[in-house]
Amino acid sequence: MSLNQTLNEKVVPVVMKFVNLKGVQALKDGVLYTLPLNIIGSIFLLIACFPIPAVTDFFTATFGAAWNDPLFKVKDATMGIMALVSVTGMAYVYAKNEGIEPFAPSALSLSVFVLLTNNFVMFSPAKDAAPVAVSGVLPTNVLDGKGMVAAIIISLLVASSYCSLVKRNITIKMPEGVPQGVVNAFSALIPATIILIAADVVYAICKFAFNSSLLDIIYKVLQVPLQGASDSLPGVILIAFSVPFLWFFGIHGGATIGGVVTGLLNANTADNALLQKAGTLDIAHGAHIVTMQFYDNFINMAGSGHTLGFAILMVLFAKSAQYKQLGRLALPANLCNINEPILFGTPIVMNPIMGVPFILTPVINATLLYLAIASEVLAPMGATMPPWTVPPIFSGFIIGGPSYAIAQALFLVIGLVVYFPFFKKVDAMAYADEVAAQHHGEGAQV
Repeated sequence: MSLNQTLNEKVVPVVMKFVNLKGVQALKDGVLYTLPLNIIGSIFLLIACFPIPAVTDFFTATFGAAWNDPLFKVKDATMGIMALVSVTGMAYVYAKNEGIEPFAPSALSLSVFVLLTNNFVMFSPAKDAAPVAVSGVLPTNVLDGKGMVAAIIISLLVASSYCSLVKRNITIKMPEGVPQGVVNAFSALIPATIILIAADVVYAICKFAFNSSLLDIIYKVLQVPLQGASDSLPGVILIAFSVPFLWFFGIHGGATIGGVVTGLLNANTADNALLQKAGTLDIAHGAHIVTMQFYDNFINMAGSGHTLGFAILMVLFAKSAQYKQLGRLALPANLCNINEPILFGTPIVMNPIMGVPFILTPVINATLLYLAIASEVLAPMGATMPPWTVPPIFSGFIIGGPSYAIAQALFLVIGLVVYFPFFKKVDAMAYADEVAAQHHGEGAQV
């Protein structure tokens, strides 16, 4: 059995089975509800922490030292509630995919999330004073990045339990003619009661047995190690490899891997946002290297596989009419990080020649970027998240100024170099086929 046959028969079915899991689908689509809030919040944070001191000094002198407080408030109200939005969004998508009215389990997931969170914070009234507990409040740090893994677990457990109870008809039945809104409310009553009782038991166990909350336990036991793994060089190589590798077999690598790592990378970005707000965004203060921007704008720069270099090569150097025309058609979309025309038009999917640079280029560039940030040649990325359709170089400038724009330009050149010999091979093959077809047509006419 050939390697290609083995991968198609053994690997692809396993991957597709994982991709189609109900929880993975809910995770992938539910977290997307945070995207507009993250983009808007990052813009306000960028203005509040503008990287040019002369600008911030001008605003401070004009409007006072607290001029950026309203901007931070927008950041807190968008990026700062990432876990809350995720826990409702994932439960909503899960129930919707199951054919269950989705709002009730979505609201129930939010209720359980709040129930399992501490309702106090520790506060020190003076620098050297012992901290005291202030009750009646929610710790804001678990509402964003720190609560992401807990949000994923809670939403999927609540949504799956709720759907299971409803499908087993463990609900209150209402007579015909009752308005649908009333039916939905009473249908949710018994499942919600069962789930909230179970959640309250968990809360009591964590409080009295471990003197903690479930969210804090999940954060320490699961999220910290997972964020560390995602923020390592082996982790970033695995992510950069997996996206184009899955695409090679026709599986949407960006959606698949994004569904798995988005929660962790958003948490990394949220941590960096706090450091940026405090003015301590550097490796020495624990800044993360691999953030959501690292994934969106560098691992998937110009689309999975860094195909922009390939598109430019086709436009400039293709001898075959096929690739010359494909390059012209695909380049505008590829500049905006849309490269499906190239993936299926070349094709790159299931093409052993083009699969090599397609997988290799993002791995090389992601490794170089990780090492550049780790060695402090580049500063860690803050919280500014440009929309995914912003072209390379422009998105780099938005994320980190000229240094990141130059980095993206360099990675584009590396992509051109890596793709070039493989482009020459497939272009020569296509040109030879076109010449042969032309000669065959002329011979047939004679």
